Amino acid sequence: MSGLELGIIGNGTVAALIDSEASISWLCLPRFDGEPVFNALLGGGGAFDVHLAGKTFSKQSYRRNTAVMETVLEADDGSAIRITDFAPRFVDRGRMFRPASIVRRITPLSGMPRITVRIAAETEHGGRTILPRRGVSHIRFPDDQTGFRVTTDAPVSYVLDQREFVLDREVSFVLGPDESLSNSADSMATDWLNRTSANWYNWSKRLATPPEWQDAVIRAAITLKLCVYEETGGIVAALTTSIPEHAGSQRNWDYRYCWLRDSYFTVTALNRLAAMGTLERYLGYLRNTVSHTKGGHIQPVFGVALEQDLTEEIADRLPGYKGMGPVRIGNQAAEHIQHDVYGHVVLGASQAFFDERLESKAGELEFEQFEKVGERAYEVYDTPDAGIWEFRGIAHVHTSSAIMCWAACDRLARIAGVLGRTDRAELWTSRADEIRDNVLSKAWNEDRQAFTGAFGEEALDASVLLMAEIGFIDPMDPRYVATVERIDEELREGDHVYRYRTEDDFGRPQTAFTACTFWHIDALARIGRLEDARAMFEAVLSKRTKLGLLSEDIETETGELWGNFPQTYSMVGIVNAAAQLSKSWDEIA
Repeated sequence: MSGLELGIIGNGTVAALIDSEASISWLCLPRFDGEPVFNALLGGGGAFDVHLAGKTFSKQSYRRNTAVMETVLEADDGSAIRITDFAPRFVDRGRMFRPASIVRRITPLSGMPRITVRIAAETEHGGRTILPRRGVSHIRFPDDQTGFRVTTDAPVSYVLDQREFVLDREVSFVLGPDESLSNSADSMATDWLNRTSANWYNWSKRLATPPEWQDAVIRAAITLKLCVYEETGGIVAALTTSIPEHAGSQRNWDYRYCWLRDSYFTVTALNRLAAMGTLERYLGYLRNTVSHTKGGHIQPVFGVALEQDLTEEIADRLPGYKGMGPVRIGNQAAEHIQHDVYGHVVLGASQAFFDERLESKAGELEFEQFEKVGERAYEVYDTPDAGIWEFRGIAHVHTSSAIMCWAACDRLARIAGVLGRTDRAELWTSRADEIRDNVLSKAWNEDRQAFTGAFGEEALDASVLLMAEIGFIDPMDPRYVATVERIDEELREGDHVYRYRTEDDFGRPQTAFTACTFWHIDALARIGRLEDARAMFEAVLSKRTKLGLLSEDIETETGELWGNFPQTYSMVGIVNAAAQLSKSWDEIA
C-alpha cells in the first residue's frame, strides 16, 4: 500500500488529510498554509486518532459525489464502527458557510466496539505541544495563532485520558474556532452533515462531465475544488509540504501556495466541466496580482492572500514524511524569475472576456491591466529564467517560458478583437508572430529532430508538449509529431513520463512527473494515436489511491506515489484526458 493512501476533506477554508487507519494526520489552521496542528504525516505528534481494539480490517470511501468521507473499521471479535468525516460547507442566510471547522462522527455498526480517541495538537512546526484544557462538553487547545476547540458528546474524561471505552451510541466531535457552539455537538453535526452532503450533490450534478470515466472526473473536480481558498480565489498547488519527490531525494517543497501556472490549469479544467464559480473568484485574485505588480516583474507564486514574502525555512523539529526531511515551510520559488508566469496570468483571465455565462464579464479596464502583463512578456520572452521546473542554479532561455509569453500576446490580440480595439489587436498579433518565429527557429534542434527544453540546447523536456494545447503549433506539424515521438522514446518509461532526464540542482530525477504523463496522453491523442493515449490513460488511473487521488510523482517500477498531495496538476490531467478521449454521449447511450 502506498504511504499516500490518504483521503481529503475540506470546504474552501481548511482541509484535512485522513489515513487508512482513520487518523487525521494533517490539518493546518486557520487556513491551508497555516500552522499544521495535526502533523503526524510529517513525523510530528499531532493527530486526531480513533483506535478500535482488535482491529483487523479498514475500508474507506467517499459518499457518492461529495467530499464526505467514511472509514469502516472492523475488529477480530466482529465489532465494527464507521467514522464519518467532513468539513461543513453549505449556503446559509444567503452566503456560503465554510468555517475553519471539521466534523467527525463515530457510529457503532456491530458488536460492542471498544475504542480509544486521541486528540493531540502541536504548534511551532512541531516544536511545542498545545496543552488541552477541559470543559464540560469540550476540550480547548488554546494558542494565540492556531487555538481551537473540540466540542463533543463523547465522555470528555475518556478522551482526555485516552482511555478505552465501549462505543454504545453514536458520538460526534466538532472541531472549530475556540468558541461555544450554538447547539449540541450531535444536533449540529447531523444538520451540517445533511446540508454539506446536499451542497456537494448539487455542485457535482451540474458538472458537464464526459460520458466515460465519470467517477474519476467527478472525484478529480471535487478535489480541485478543495484546493481553492475561496476567501480570495487563490488556488494552492497541493495541500501538503515536503512530501519528497522520491525516497531520500531532498526534493521536499512546500506546495501550499498559489502558483499562477498551476492555478491556470486548475481553472481551465473546472471551466471545461462548467464549474464557472472558480474562474470568477480566481479572476479577482489575478486582478489584485496585476494591480500590485503594476506592469513589472510578477513572481510565479504568492500566498493564498497575495502574500509576496514566502521566505523558505526548515522546520527541523519535524522528522519529515517517513523520516525523510527536510521539512520546508515557505518556498524560494517566490524569488525566482520565471517568464512563463505572464502567459499563465493572461491565459487564466482570457475566458472572462468571452464567456457570456459569467455574472460580470471582463472588459476594457481589465484589458488595459492585462496589457501591462503582455508588455512584460514581450520584453523578456527571449531572456534566461529558471523555467517551469524552477531550477535553482540553472538559467536558460526555456522554450516553455517563451511559448507562454507568446500565449500572453496571442490572447491579448484575441481579446482586443472582441473588444473592437483593432489597433491593439494588430499590435499584439505582430508581437505574437515575432515570438513564434523566434521559438520555431531557436527551439528546434535539427539533429535531435525535436523541440528541446531550451534555445540552442539538446536536452528534451516534456513541457514543450504544451505547444499544441495552447494553440502555438498545429499538432500535425511534422516538427511537433517528431517531438512527441522523441519524448515517447527518451522520457517515457512504461506508461509514465519524466519531466527531463538531465541532472539538475539535486541530481537526476528518479520518479515520473504525473502531469507530464497527462500532457503526453494529450499529445498522443492530438497526433492521432488515440488507442495509445487511451491505454496510457487507463494505466495512470490504475495508479490512483483507493479513493481516486494522485500526488505529484510516481515511481515507475513499483507504482508508489511520491510528492505533495493531492497535486492539482495531476488531478487536472484526469479531467483533461477524459474530455479529450471520451466517446460522445451519442456513442455511449
